[in-house]
Amino acid sequence: MANILIADDSYSELQIFQATLEPTGHRLITVMDGEAAEEKVKAEPINLIILDVIMPKKNGFQVCRTLKTDEKYKHIPIIMCTQKDQDSDKFWGMKQGADEYLTKPFNPADLVRLVKKYLS
Repeated sequence: MANILIADDSYSELQIFQATLEPTGHRLITVMDGEAAEEKVKAEPINLIILDVIMPKKNGFQVCRTLKTDEKYKHIPIIMCTQKDQDSDKFWGMKQGADEYLTKPFNPADLVRLVKKYLS
């Protein structure tokens, strides 16, 4: 069982993530801002991160860049999942070190497939 950190400032989006990923059997940890996401990663072992971009305190791009430039955390796969759907947003997300970039609304099967890909 892996620990999946989900960072999104929308309670309803967090519920969608939980409903989608609970059947995978992994432990889901949720936070609602970028600073809390960084704190969780430093506090306990995380195997995969799902990050929204638009969040309070620190946005997903900042969190991704911080974690991917730190030797201790750069190995953790990050799936950015956001409503920011412009090509420039996707480019910027990948430039920050994201392993995948999904736009909302996402296909639940696509998210499950990516989770399995990075946790296998």
